[in-house]
Amino acid sequence: MGGQGYAGERGGTGPRIGLAEWVVLAVAAERPVHGFAIAALTASDGALGRVWQIPRPVVYRAIGRLVDAGLLSAEAVETGGGPPRTLYASTGEGAERVACWLTAPVPHVRDLRSEFLLKLAVLHRRGVGPAELVAAQRRALQPIVAALRLEQDGADDFDRTLVAWRRVSAEAALSFLDEIPGCEAPADSG
Repeated sequence: MGGQGYAGERGGTGPRIGLAEWVVLAVAAERPVHGFAIAALTASDGALGRVWQIPRPVVYRAIGRLVDAGLLSAEAVETGGGPPRTLYASTGEGAERVACWLTAPVPHVRDLRSEFLLKLAVLHRRGVGPAELVAAQRRALQPIVAALRLEQDGADDFDRTLVAWRRVSAEAALSFLDEIPGCEAPADSG
């Protein structure tokens, strides 16, 4: 597969996939699952939907894109008690991609609300502690905060206000990481 790289991964190859595809792939990497079950997880009252909702049609489009990309495969068809439902599972490559995605920091502060929290939710579902992800995210945010502090010092008028907003948001994101149980910043990280 050639292409632009997978969304959320540096240096990946293949078609770009979005957050809906990452969530579908992560759930399917846990065990074979049908689209209806994924849609229930990502509905407004679902375990993942309370973080970020994915409408049912988007779940099914994501499944199709992941199958086309060779990251998801149809494993079996469940019958009985209702319409037949195809069970999907991640391929070996899909599982490897998810493992990398779950430990990679998000590149923008704005992505903490959606992608980062979803990663935390998926790790929690798997019974995996978030320390590795949180440490990587802290390392990604610290230079952003430092750069914004320098930029704010040199800005004037409205630019200073805009940079202040971005800096305070990034600093709040760093503080949030310290609120995650077991993931407090080391004493020397400042």
